[in-house]
Amino acid sequence: MNSSPAVKAAVTSFVMLCSGIPAAQTLAGLPPNYSEAQYQGSSAPQYACAPPTPPDLQKGRKVIDATNGVDGSGAFAIGHYRNLFVEDGHSQREVNRKIKAAFQQLFHGNPTNQTVYYSAGSNSNGPLAYVTDIKHHDVRTEGMSYGMVIAVQMNKKPEFDAIWNWAMTYMYHDSPVHPSCGFFSWSFKTNATVNSEYVAPDGEEYFVTALYFAANRWGNGKGIYNYQAQADRLLTNMRHRARITGPVFSFRWGTNSITTVTAGPLFDAEHKMVLFSPSSERPPFTDPSYQLPAFYELWARWGPPADRDFWMDAAAASRDFFQRVTHPATGLAPNTANFDGTPATNLWNRSVANFGFDAFRVAGNWSVDWSWWGKDVRERQLSDRLQAFFESKGMTNYGCQFTLDGRQLDNRHAQGLAAVNAVASLAATNPRSKEFVEALWNMPIPDGIERYYEGLLYMMALLHCSGEFRIWSPQ
Repeated sequence: MNSSPAVKAAVTSFVMLCSGIPAAQTLAGLPPNYSEAQYQGSSAPQYACAPPTPPDLQKGRKVIDATNGVDGSGAFAIGHYRNLFVEDGHSQREVNRKIKAAFQQLFHGNPTNQTVYYSAGSNSNGPLAYVTDIKHHDVRTEGMSYGMVIAVQMNKKPEFDAIWNWAMTYMYHDSPVHPSCGFFSWSFKTNATVNSEYVAPDGEEYFVTALYFAANRWGNGKGIYNYQAQADRLLTNMRHRARITGPVFSFRWGTNSITTVTAGPLFDAEHKMVLFSPSSERPPFTDPSYQLPAFYELWARWGPPADRDFWMDAAAASRDFFQRVTHPATGLAPNTANFDGTPATNLWNRSVANFGFDAFRVAGNWSVDWSWWGKDVRERQLSDRLQAFFESKGMTNYGCQFTLDGRQLDNRHAQGLAAVNAVASLAATNPRSKEFVEALWNMPIPDGIERYYEGLLYMMALLHCSGEFRIWSPQ
């Protein structure tokens, strides 16, 4: 940006206020860059804007049965997770080997064309690492939270802690005057330079669930590694954080932008649905792939008890929403939607009314919900409908973007979509579901330019279809 030093200094101060980054960690220029020493040694922020811990949580943990004993008929209730690969004739040893190889490549493979996980030094809280979108050259809360939930499922505590440390050190907002206070900037460069201070709530959703799983599997540590306290704090903010008006920085279309917005909680209280964005730069609507009823059921049991009814209602709202938002013939959902299920279009991206990259994940969300809870048989019909559509397009060559009525817009056969379509088999009833599971089994581990999104969806799909993506409950 060609500006005078005085203008740069003024805008830098503005961004410091927005991000809550201490002055000692911010260099001259916009956005704030970190020297190697600062990158290695900066400490995680404190929590000036978080709401107080409810009294019942200060006294100690209590596991809440939010459904008065009605836990559905899925894995949570019966303790059994289907292994679709074994059901199709593969041995458990083969399954274990495939999962191990995928994790090794995606987290510790060749840094040039295989891994998405990169170590980034250390600070006073320990090692730092990030998961990066290779194609778009950034670090996203989406990938960071996916990396954490994969790590806890794989029992990889060092990787989990290093990702969480990077997220808390650089992405978390602590300034009480910032509209994103209590949440995370959704996009950074790999050198810890902020791209956008706006919030993408799917990251927070996965962060919370990963933290609860970590607390239940490994126990709690101190500071940022008190996983349960971190999850409670974030979940409370997601539900109750006060509305704040202030400036938000983003780097868009090659220029730095600062916009004053008002933002509040990540969930719409009336509709009990997660928002696409909690801030006023656009009207309120949702992203169907952010609807995670399987997680909301857990939050109702493990989160702050005052909100248990809300999260149970949110789970029910998501299940009903899946019926409204999917096409009655194809089962396809749009990238974004209004709360009534109609596609949400906007001037900045009209393609969001179609089935695209975000929407890959929707079938996985309803299918995991069926697998874990078994509360809504309509989810089985959705999986059958969706798989019938993709089968009709050719199992090995269907594209990856469509109009909702099924007209193909992108001919690329995306590994990430094929992986999630296999997860849909957890809810499907038609024998064709085995074809989708075998397609995942025969798929090579994603590498190259698309390995971030395709690879993380592939890794989670392997865990889901093998029965190894599990609910880690309090001991």
